[in-house]
Amino acid sequence: MNGQNTVAGLVLAGGRARRMDGRDKGLLPFRGLPLAAYGLAALQPLVGATWISANRNRDAYRQLGYPVIADANTDFDGPLAGILAGMRACDSEILLIVPCDTPLIETADLQRLLAALSDEPAIAAAHDGNRWHPTVAALRTHLAADLQAYLDRGERKLQLWFTAHDPVRVDFSDRPGIFANVNTALDLAELDRHT
Repeated sequence: MNGQNTVAGLVLAGGRARRMDGRDKGLLPFRGLPLAAYGLAALQPLVGATWISANRNRDAYRQLGYPVIADANTDFDGPLAGILAGMRACDSEILLIVPCDTPLIETADLQRLLAALSDEPAIAAAHDGNRWHPTVAALRTHLAADLQAYLDRGERKLQLWFTAHDPVRVDFSDRPGIFANVNTALDLAELDRHT
């Protein structure tokens, strides 16, 4: 990497949170801070600019101190729509993404993604030894036009689009617990109890 100006950060917080009874996951408190604050803090040492991708409660997200961007439409098209909005918002070569609901991810974990993104690959995504975690990834922003075309075709599957670009698998089998995410109120209580 040539410095922070080549990397931008994005926290994905644009979903409907159906399993949370509509409560906005990124704004739920976890150990005194909103869940999204942990991803924002992990990104900061590595990026020159940061955005939050949110389609609801944008004023509340702005209170976290970063610009908020929304998807191009109001259809809640999933994380790829948020990623595209992030690519369009930044002028960096690389977009580093984290979801709003994985508070255990740290800066060193994100640095591992950036280190894996050499000159050739377009995407480096986290893998815990058993499965991909594609919302924890570093992507080259020149993919924006390809991603737009994919979404324009009505496609929404994140992993399918990633696979088309031969992503580098970044091995986190030594730290699989960092991908613990919050989808329900029970998940949040369990995470607080066991970490």
